[in-house]
Amino acid sequence: MLFIDGKWDGAASGRTFASYNQATGENLGEVADGGGEDARRAVEAAHGAFAGWSKTTVYQRSALLYEAWRIMTAQREELARLMTAEQGKPLRMARNEVTYAADFLLWFAEEAKRSYGESIPSARADQRFLVLRQPIGVAAAITPWNYPVSMLTRKIAPATAAGCTMVLKPAERTPLCAVETFRILEAAGLPPGVVNLVTTRDPVPVADELLGNPLVRKISFTGSTEVGQQIARRAADQLKRVSLELGGHAPFLVFADADPVHAAKGAALVKFLNAGQACICPNRLFVHRSLAAPFVEELTARVAKLRPGNGATDGVTVGPLIDAAALAKMERQVADALDRGAAVRA
Repeated sequence: MLFIDGKWDGAASGRTFASYNQATGENLGEVADGGGEDARRAVEAAHGAFAGWSKTTVYQRSALLYEAWRIMTAQREELARLMTAEQGKPLRMARNEVTYAADFLLWFAEEAKRSYGESIPSARADQRFLVLRQPIGVAAAITPWNYPVSMLTRKIAPATAAGCTMVLKPAERTPLCAVETFRILEAAGLPPGVVNLVTTRDPVPVADELLGNPLVRKISFTGSTEVGQQIARRAADQLKRVSLELGGHAPFLVFADADPVHAAKGAALVKFLNAGQACICPNRLFVHRSLAAPFVEELTARVAKLRPGNGATDGVTVGPLIDAAALAKMERQVADALDRGAAVRA
């Protein structure tokens, strides 16, 4: 279901798509397959709600975000289990993410009350400069699947705290987590049109509408550098404000003066975080040749203790990759490394 103007509704096309448990193949449920027309309705709803929402006091906005934090905290276990089923991360990590996601609501419930302005000295005695912080209008957010709840609240909470209204397109791999997050916002009492959700199997028509619609004044995107570059170019046509959190190519550097055992412990911890599907997971490890042997020995021992499997199973520390394409990519990379002279340590 789409959440537009305070109502749950189907897509204009009537189409739906399924979300699956990547560990078991189970169909977890169907959601609306929204398109450009649905995104346009969502933007118009957000624009219509902006006049009223932007005039609410910061204390009113704060109270609603506090309530959303309370509800999300109370529903932590249910939301974590859904996340494990849909995204794959082990249950312990999913619980941590829900807490982290709720903390964004809590933080910006407080920050809403700190929308301070400034008084700037003037060169003239009869003149005074005042700076006011004002909401810009409709904000659009496009979020990734690797952190399917915290990435939502990380964008929704500051936008609504500032007095903006929002349209959010979640990742096509984790729509159910987004639906449940919006049910929490609905239960918290956010007025119709303040937050709107458009789920879709094909992100292109929805993104095209968000980028092309002049009513959208801000775009926030977390994802790949390639897509971020496209968004920045499109946003420039209308001078939309843009916030981009893009993928990197992170090296892990171990210098000659490092403790190789301690370094290997850190490398093992961060490399397999979220099955390696996080922006802080290192892509490359560079180890000084004088430390290579003890580093590899410790890293091998720690990796051997990892337990892959269904994230809902006790003791599992590495869940499944997000889909078959990600698995095939990993297998190609391993094969390529072996062809180029790498060795497998077990």
